[in-house]
Amino acid sequence: MGVNLRLQKRLAASVLKCGKRKIWLDPNEVNEIALANSRRNIARLKRDGLIIKKPAVVHSRARVTLRNEAKRKGRHTGHGKRRGTANARLPMKVLWMRRTRVLRRLLRKMRDAKKIDKHIYHSLYMLAKGNQFKNKSVLLEKIHELKAVKVQEKALAEQADARKGRAKARLERRAAREAKKAADAEAAAQAS
Repeated sequence: MGVNLRLQKRLAASVLKCGKRKIWLDPNEVNEIALANSRRNIARLKRDGLIIKKPAVVHSRARVTLRNEAKRKGRHTGHGKRRGTANARLPMKVLWMRRTRVLRRLLRKMRDAKKIDKHIYHSLYMLAKGNQFKNKSVLLEKIHELKAVKVQEKALAEQADARKGRAKARLERRAAREAKKAADAEAAAQAS
């Protein structure tokens, strides 16, 4: 029957700060190791190379890496590989948050760049909140549409103002003509 080295293995595990299964005791020096009954002696044997801490067992992630690369390309993601619902895999809330942030960022940027005024900004913000815009391009289309309407209204208002101005000038000229005619008639009446 061989020598019992349980004590030495336990002490060595404590000294080397690892588990007992990681301790290697030199089978050729069993008797010398058996004499070591203190931590100091165990440390000395470790220095001499009679007791060694085994290296960590390799747990390779190579296959995992390969599989993840394939998944990035879209492999192994068919119906048979899915466990959760579509909403669990990519929640609708996350999609909503992404879309809303994109739309709000665009609106903020355009308002700060003075491309839209605060009134258009607010109305579009509320429409975006009400799920009116599927994506950025739809929102941009709406912005261009609103801006076109605003430009048209402004042009019409300017035309109306111009028309009013011309009418006013015409009335003033007419009044001046009539006043002159009246003055002339009066002068003629006084002369005769």
